[in-house]
Amino acid sequence: MFEDIKPHLVELRKRLVICVLSVIVAFLICFNFWEAILDFMTQPLVKILPKGSEIIFTQLAEAFFTAMKVSFFAGLLISMPIIFWQFWLFVAPGLYDNEKKYVIPFVVSASVMFALGAAFCYYFVIPVAYDFLINFGEKLFTAMPKIGEYVGFFTKLIVAFGISFELPVITFFLAKLGVINDKSLSEFFRYAIVIIFVFAAIMTPPDVLSQFMLAVPLVLLYGISILIAKAVNPAKPEENSDEEDDEDE
Repeated sequence: MFEDIKPHLVELRKRLVICVLSVIVAFLICFNFWEAILDFMTQPLVKILPKGSEIIFTQLAEAFFTAMKVSFFAGLLISMPIIFWQFWLFVAPGLYDNEKKYVIPFVVSASVMFALGAAFCYYFVIPVAYDFLINFGEKLFTAMPKIGEYVGFFTKLIVAFGISFELPVITFFLAKLGVINDKSLSEFFRYAIVIIFVFAAIMTPPDVLSQFMLAVPLVLLYGISILIAKAVNPAKPEENSDEEDDEDE
């Protein structure tokens, strides 16, 4: 049994090494431009800071580790197409020849949807969420957000929305491979709602507004995924008739 698994483990290690190396190379490149990247990341925060407020750091090494985080995050985003490519190459040996042709559409669509999710978060979610959080008590307190905490929240939100926007892409290819259909997704909908809100609570700052701003688009994307599955791999009529018979009994 181990001999059967060993080739897959070797292949997995190969793909992971390539992914890690791509992130490291991108990280080293981005580290030379970390100040410009950080300036771009902090623009949504700077625009909503009240007069007299400023971004600060309170620990000796916070600025250095922030530069490391920013560079790693930017390197990870740049490496996403390579990571998607390696993921496809790992699963490709188990696919039929006519299914392997989807490698380029998968890599391109996955990269584009991740970018769309990140852009939606950057231009809409972050400004709205942080405007609420920072200006909530501005009459009583002076906002002095720490750069380390902001970068941490920023990266979590961007990654969360980027991953969330992959749902239609993943659904399309799983439906194309016959793994799922619209019926299976519809039946799982009630459980998906719970999973979505738990995921939103983990990945967002501890406020209801940002949680809903992640959860609501995810629910909509799940609904779109059901329509995609119905178009690509609709449930067979006998499956629907069996379900109706079970309900009658």
